[in-house]
Amino acid sequence: IVATGICRSDDHVVTGALAMPFPIILGHEAAGVIESVGEKVTSLKPGDAVIPLFVPQCGECRSCLNTKGNLCIKNDLSSSPTGLMADGTTRFTCKGKAIHHFIGTSTFTEYTVVHETAAAKIDSAAPLEKVCLIGCGFSTGYGAVLQTAKVEAGSTCAVFGLGGVGLSVVMGCKAAGASRIIAVDINKDKFAKAKELGATECINPKDFKKPIHEVLTEMTGQGVDYSFEVIGRIETMTAALASCHYNYGVSVIVGVPPAAQKITFDPMLIFSGRTWKGSVFGGWKSKDAVPKLVADYMKKKFVLDPLITHTLPFTKINEGFDLLRTGKR
Repeated sequence: IVATGICRSDDHVVTGALAMPFPIILGHEAAGVIESVGEKVTSLKPGDAVIPLFVPQCGECRSCLNTKGNLCIKNDLSSSPTGLMADGTTRFTCKGKAIHHFIGTSTFTEYTVVHETAAAKIDSAAPLEKVCLIGCGFSTGYGAVLQTAKVEAGSTCAVFGLGGVGLSVVMGCKAAGASRIIAVDINKDKFAKAKELGATECINPKDFKKPIHEVLTEMTGQGVDYSFEVIGRIETMTAALASCHYNYGVSVIVGVPPAAQKITFDPMLIFSGRTWKGSVFGGWKSKDAVPKLVADYMKKKFVLDPLITHTLPFTKINEGFDLLRTGKR
């Protein structure tokens, strides 16, 4: 592993919001170089630059074979994750005791072991300390717009949450040609970067006395065409749904839902025609899409630098989590 990002999903495991078996090595947004391969591996060889894939692509299951799906059956993102390799074993130990894998990647380590279906070979000239973001955050947000929602030119969009993934959603909306991109966050310090990347307006729910979905409905007249929840809170998920157009609006859940929490909502929100969707890894078929996304980055079709706020040595990883929790990233 040459470089790894810190994602809110990693912190969700630490806080217990995302249930995983312990002890575990976290991390899932990374880039590295193949050190060695198993005897049956044919698509990768030592020296290849790769991005580990927390959503694998086996190419054989129904999701992989269907043009509509990308969540391969070999994933370990279920409600009861095993924390093990596909063969039921772990390749990590500490003082003789087994340590679990995290969603098939475990990148907070100098070396990791992933299945062949969970690594994408990329351009060896790509800067690994930047394209590691294509392993999760950027692809997740950008793809939620282009792959999952399929936003059309001229659309109005609302983006709830302006972390790295939310900013990638903003970038996706701009790339799709959206006419209005309304960024929503309670941290106004994030507004400047959101506007730099394409947001046309930024609003803080704390500045209003009425619910944010009512504010957005008034701003747009009957609601936005597309809304994206990129935080992982049930309150903002329902607010995002309510803020999209009552008849043909589409709301996409991008943030990881908190464990053991249920949503209660008025079914009229759906009955009238709205669509509520989820998106994992931006809907991309990982092994196919990641090399193409890296190629697009190399062709300067999108930027990644604005998403990188701090670069720290591995020994300061806890400081990185502190920055994440205080919103300074």
